[in-house]
Amino acid sequence: MSRVLIIESSARQQDSVSRQLTQSFIQQWQVAHPGDSIMVRDLARHPVPHLDANLLGGWMKPAEQRSAAEQQSLERSNELTEELLAADVLVLAAPMYNFAIPSTLKAWLDHVLRAGVTFKYTDTGPQGLLTGKRAYVLTARGGIYAGSSADHQEPYLRQVMGFIGIHDVEFIHAEGLNLGGDFHEKGLNQANAKLAQVA
Repeated sequence: MSRVLIIESSARQQDSVSRQLTQSFIQQWQVAHPGDSIMVRDLARHPVPHLDANLLGGWMKPAEQRSAAEQQSLERSNELTEELLAADVLVLAAPMYNFAIPSTLKAWLDHVLRAGVTFKYTDTGPQGLLTGKRAYVLTARGGIYAGSSADHQEPYLRQVMGFIGIHDVEFIHAEGLNLGGDFHEKGLNQANAKLAQVA
């Protein structure tokens, strides 16, 4: 049995294409893998604070020197990191906001990219510690950006995932959603076809 962790980051609850993709993924995954457990963390409903002095203090200070706020920040980071460590499959659902990922997703990443926990520094450079995991990234984009210099989602997330040891990463893009004509339908259909292959 595998454990699947899904991270939702769309600011919208209704009419969110990335959330529609997530629901399709869940339905198809459950049919193909009925014994797997699926956990969803919704960063819009339950935002993660951005990286701040309290979190840095929680990471870096000995327990007896931490303030209450620093300890609370550390415990939150520990909870998020433990969810990621326990997962066999990671799903990131990310609409494109201003050519990149939502700030809520960046905040989550800042909590779980932790030296000595999800990566470590060695004499030959950083080494990811989360080997053996798979990741799927479900994106929703108003325009068509895959492979272009305006796409700051895929290159960044590939680098971040690889940095922590997750190299098996597949992107499923729903693109052209705001272009009118048949672009919207075509973008959704292509994404859903890839989802069916993944499951």
